[in-house]
Amino acid sequence: MDPRISRLDRRPYPSLRSDRRRAQTAGAGQHQEPALAKAGVAVIKACLYEPQVNRTYAEMAAHYDTAILPARPRRPRDKAKVEVAVLIIERWLLGRLRHRRFYSLAELNDAIGELLRQLNDQRPIRRLGVTRRTLFEELDRPNLNSLPAQPYCFAEWRVRRVGVDYHVELEGHFYSVPHRFARSEVEVRLSPRAVEIFLKGERIAVHLRASGNHRHTTVPEHMPSSHRRYADWTIERIRHEAASIGPATAALCELILERRPHPEQGFRACLGIVRLVRPFGADRLEAAATRAIEIGTLTYGSVRSILDNKLDRQTPQPPPTNGVPLLHPNIRGPRYYH
Repeated sequence: MDPRISRLDRRPYPSLRSDRRRAQTAGAGQHQEPALAKAGVAVIKACLYEPQVNRTYAEMAAHYDTAILPARPRRPRDKAKVEVAVLIIERWLLGRLRHRRFYSLAELNDAIGELLRQLNDQRPIRRLGVTRRTLFEELDRPNLNSLPAQPYCFAEWRVRRVGVDYHVELEGHFYSVPHRFARSEVEVRLSPRAVEIFLKGERIAVHLRASGNHRHTTVPEHMPSSHRRYADWTIERIRHEAASIGPATAALCELILERRPHPEQGFRACLGIVRLVRPFGADRLEAAATRAIEIGTLTYGSVRSILDNKLDRQTPQPPPTNGVPLLHPNIRGPRYYH
């Protein structure tokens, strides 16, 4: 084994999620050789001459100025001797912890850390008569590179296609890109805090990472001009505007929002109804909303038709006096024809 690989952590290749404390102790090696058993994780496209390494793994190696040298397939001698060492140490740790009970991950980590300190600093290697710490200080540390100023930030890469609504779906959330890239195939870099979207190597959008709540994160500059005009309108604002017109308009908008599977589906209908106050006035819109509720036509087109045909000015017909209930399940009533 090359002495430039740390003796304190001879794993086949370093963890993708950076362990800062371990790195500060060991330093950055100059090259790592993936084991054959894990080649499917490190190498995503096998080739004898130019194997393609996992992109996240390659980024981590570049961050620590480390080269990845995949082992050849079906060549057991290429496999690093570290495999046996890892197995022996794993069994040594499990043997001493198998009868202990832990109540937190921190407690378990402390116990493992204490055993590793004993193994590295106190327990001599049988054939050499010196500890691993001594060999590390004599052979490994002088050949290790200095660590970068910032620890590696784990990130994953995904390939996605932009939807017709210029949003990319990632883990149950939707992130916008400029609308001209709709239907394009993009690469997405997912880090713990950010989402970066690339097209042919150029970053076209970046967002703070959100939880998978099936909602949208949209940058106004990404929207076409026809959509941008509605960006400052929200459901809460529509409810406020409808209530300022009158109780009937507020009730009509509330019914439209409630009867849709998702309130956003009634967004534009309510927005259109609220804006009818400009050409027709609040009094006529209130009367039209009342009539629409009575006949059960809860759409923007029906309210507009009532106003255009001046049906809001007609006196509503009195209810029948023969005692027949209009809401009887066997009576279709006027709402059946609308």
